[in-house]
Amino acid sequence: MTDYAVFETRLRELRDEMTSRIDAIDKDVRHREEPVEKDFAEQVTQGENDDVLKSLDNEARVVVQQIDAALLRIRDGTYGLCRVCGEPIARERLEAVPYTATCIDCAEQASAERGRA
Repeated sequence: MTDYAVFETRLRELRDEMTSRIDAIDKDVRHREEPVEKDFAEQVTQGENDDVLKSLDNEARVVVQQIDAALLRIRDGTYGLCRVCGEPIARERLEAVPYTATCIDCAEQASAERGRA
């Protein structure tokens, strides 16, 4: 069994970073709930900014879920194994995306299938 302590540390750091980002976005969005600008152009800009912030918030929350799942896989001994084919995930891929649950081949195949849909 491979020692994944380095990945666990990195995952915890990423989780802290993402939760800080979520908190910052939440504070900014709440600030936006103050009185709406009287100028229509400013209202449009605020709405667009809020849309971007909500998208970033959703993305960060998804990453936190993926990180939590990766930490569970470390705990149960399945980290580093592709959830699709069961083969080991390349260390380079884990270094690039430590919360990944699939090997590069399975990820590319899933992406290709989504592209055809």
